[in-house]
Amino acid sequence: MRSKGDGRDIVLVVDDSPETLRMLTDAIEAAGMTVLVALEGEHAISIVEKVLPDVILMDALMPGMDGFETCRRLKRNKTLAHVPVIFMTGLSETQDIVKGLEGGGVDYVTKPIVPDELLARIRVHLANARLANSARAALDASGRYLLATNSSGAVLWCTPQTSKLLGLAFGDFNGEGDLLPPNVQEWLQKCIRSEVKSGDSIALDTFTSPIKLQFSYVGQVAPEEILLRLVEGEFENDNLVLKRKLQLTQRESEVLMWIARGKSNRDIAEILSLSPRTVNKHLEQIYAKLGVENRASAAALAVRMLGVR
Repeated sequence: MRSKGDGRDIVLVVDDSPETLRMLTDAIEAAGMTVLVALEGEHAISIVEKVLPDVILMDALMPGMDGFETCRRLKRNKTLAHVPVIFMTGLSETQDIVKGLEGGGVDYVTKPIVPDELLARIRVHLANARLANSARAALDASGRYLLATNSSGAVLWCTPQTSKLLGLAFGDFNGEGDLLPPNVQEWLQKCIRSEVKSGDSIALDTFTSPIKLQFSYVGQVAPEEILLRLVEGEFENDNLVLKRKLQLTQRESEVLMWIARGKSNRDIAEILSLSPRTVNKHLEQIYAKLGVENRASAAALAVRMLGVR
């Protein structure tokens, strides 16, 4: 697959209306971006096999394969998983909007299209996509065992290290789109209902696995994106890891764990049912034991300890 070589963003416009295509091409090119045009869904699919666009504008209603089905088929291509798709539609019914978003779209604009509004949306989604890709690249480079799933247990993305471990566990793990075991799917529903706290874990239920794996709940980062950490062997809660590695008391390790997660003293007091004064006293003991002078240094040390499992 070939990508852009001149640094210009590539916008793929999928629409069967010559008038709409002419108007969008003029506006997008005037904004300094390159335009690719597809008159139908099958044409769009053949284009992306040769050129990777940065964003796709999709007409919802087209003869033959409509925009919803075209989007679903495009999103089966893993290289397009994080390319934003913006629907263009004259439809305003809620079920039609939901259909587009569930099919993989990130936004929609209603016709008649206002070029300035559309260009603003394109820029926002391009920036968001780049931030997401940069964050995932950073996770990949750092060697963290992280993955994200939707509420049904389908993997949305995972770091290479996670993919390797799950491949050892399942044998045929391919990454994005694969379903986690039923017991994890049920557990994810509890995560959605806030019945699971950050740091809680569940064992990977696979009898053929040569290794023991645990999923630790990190948090819900979007309505349909749950962040998990994969841990090999028997799982230790974060505060127990800090207690063991840094020779802290149970309460000190709990306070330090929440410091590492960015909580204020007042928040920690509320979480642990302590007074802010007691939290301060625990912090003084933590600083003395760790040989640090402030909470930033203590948090940094805690993060390093939790990163080595």
